[in-house]
Amino acid sequence: MDQATPHPHFEPFRGSNQAPLDPESEADIIVIGAGPAGLATAACLVQAGHSPLVLDRANDVASSWRHHYTRLHLHTVKTHSALPGMDFPDDAPRYVPRQGVVDYLVAYARRHGIEPEFGQTVTAIEPRQGPGAPWQVALGNGRLMSANHVVVATGANQRPRMPTLPGEDVYQGRLLHSRSYRNAAPFAGRRVLVVGMGNTGAEIALDLVENGVRAALSVRSPVNIVHREVMGRPSQLSSIQLSKLPTPLGDALATLLRNLTVGDLRRHGLRTPAISPLRQLREQGKTPVIDVGTLHRIVSGDIHVYPGVQTLTSGGVRFTDGTVHPFDAVLLATGYDAALSELFPYTPLPLDGTGLPTTLSGEGPLEGLHFVGFDMRQPGGLLRTIAQQAPRVAERIGQRQSRAARGQRSV
Repeated sequence: MDQATPHPHFEPFRGSNQAPLDPESEADIIVIGAGPAGLATAACLVQAGHSPLVLDRANDVASSWRHHYTRLHLHTVKTHSALPGMDFPDDAPRYVPRQGVVDYLVAYARRHGIEPEFGQTVTAIEPRQGPGAPWQVALGNGRLMSANHVVVATGANQRPRMPTLPGEDVYQGRLLHSRSYRNAAPFAGRRVLVVGMGNTGAEIALDLVENGVRAALSVRSPVNIVHREVMGRPSQLSSIQLSKLPTPLGDALATLLRNLTVGDLRRHGLRTPAISPLRQLREQGKTPVIDVGTLHRIVSGDIHVYPGVQTLTSGGVRFTDGTVHPFDAVLLATGYDAALSELFPYTPLPLDGTGLPTTLSGEGPLEGLHFVGFDMRQPGGLLRTIAQQAPRVAERIGQRQSRAARGQRSV
């Protein structure tokens, strides 16, 4: 299924991108981002009686989802992927396709009366000097806005991580990041190497071979792989249940399940980490590859797995095992950076080694600052995590406002 037909009850929605912002203005709550995290937080705030201002640099709700590759489906079941206050339609499949997610988010914004200000690029967020609201948000058009609360919901995939490969200057084929991939059509008749076997790389390689393209994977590190379902039970639900057990037991059972269902893949060029998928997610924020058919294609020989890239040549790739193979295109499925430090050029943030926030709501000098949609370490998928985080942030904002109101009455 390349693209789902929009649900009959869904209609296009673009928000209010005509209303200009004042050159200098103030808002109680600013939410940056009109994707799942921003919409979920804004909806919870609206339900609590607040009027957040939602800003997004794109021109549509769910811009990132609109530009994902066509065959993408959620790897998590719809019952555990919905945002607060609205389920996926009953007739949606268990694993909702990309267009179905877009339609859902459009309908979600309308359901909760969220009308983002589109075309507003945030260039910096800094503490505001002097009296008034404590945070200042600078926009690319030169406008400055102050706010008591700023919710950053820009997502972990802001900037493609595109490493420089040796030999790029002599390679005569096409070199691109996975963000540019939509479908297999432009690669018909070509030999394609996908570098990196996360969920994106694994699924793009599968999409290519399913459409008759000769594709291979370059995998330099051990990979945890789990099937999307085992005997009809979604692995998402199993991971949630295993995470509730004592940690050593949950990790041991996760490892046993992986070994029984996936097995030893070394003869196919894949190594398995020593740690369980659950532990790797918890400690490293690295989601296991949720297999939807790539593994079968690897085992059958349709997708060959090579080790890491040593250098590009004029017509292909030399790998770290010394072998050289021709490729007409090299597609880098090498991930993304959240690039949060660029939004806070003068404010130190509590970030982990991957550049993601280690806190949901700031304390002390970061009071009033919130980060939703960046926690990649929870079982059950990011949408489920967002659905848990958004109400907590809305509650935190409400509590702070109540304290401020009590303080004003006591003066």
